[in-house]
Amino acid sequence: MKTKILIGNWKMNKTIQETIGFVCAVKETIKDIEPEQIMIGIAPSFLALPVLEKITDKIFSVAQNVHYEEKGAYTGEISVEMLKEIEIDYALIGHSERRKYFNESNESCNLKLKALEKNQMIAVYCVGETIEEYRDGKTKAVIKTQLIEGLKDLSKEFIENIIIAYEPVWAIGTGESANEDIAQDIASYIKEVIKEEFKMKYFDNLKVLYGGSVKPENINDYVNKDDIDGALVGGASLSPDSFVAMIEKLKE
Repeated sequence: MKTKILIGNWKMNKTIQETIGFVCAVKETIKDIEPEQIMIGIAPSFLALPVLEKITDKIFSVAQNVHYEEKGAYTGEISVEMLKEIEIDYALIGHSERRKYFNESNESCNLKLKALEKNQMIAVYCVGETIEEYRDGKTKAVIKTQLIEGLKDLSKEFIENIIIAYEPVWAIGTGESANEDIAQDIASYIKEVIKEEFKMKYFDNLKVLYGGSVKPENINDYVNKDDIDGALVGGASLSPDSFVAMIEKLKE
């Protein structure tokens, strides 16, 4: 039985106190869950990361972003060293909102991934196409480029343990979602591209998540597919009731 992964991306939501309240609301549900069964992660605000890390060992903390330089005149940025100091081992890289609003490119994502590799952190690397690219039938070409350019010059050991999140941009925060068959096709394609382009013979640890308007009602439609290992969830992860409902679904 595969290990299922649920990561809530809170984006710019929830204060420290709200984070504490959220964990208190879900702790009963998650207290007996083993990571071999379901890995539960949350990407809160940077301010809430050390709090989340201290108040529960059942949820792994994920940084929403990181800078590729070790230090310097980069106002508003967070370095890997700063994350390591508070024992954060995971970071989101290349989320579509970072690409759209902050002009992140495959090349800048690659630099960030290299910084994570250097510091033995685990990346959740996001890929996905826009609505225009989807309508033009360019989904796979776009994702292939994001993978090849984003993972360039990274070691096979790092790539083997990476988490890839397929998030069609047109399905994020819109209420729309790629159906489970489309998501499975792309998840399978992602593994195929990585195997061929990076000459990976063994990559049992490589995980692919689906993200884009995931909610309790449809999470198992995706995660029960052969090549989808879990979900990266936005809005539906903000409510304790919704988050608990998704965990209960994954336990089925």
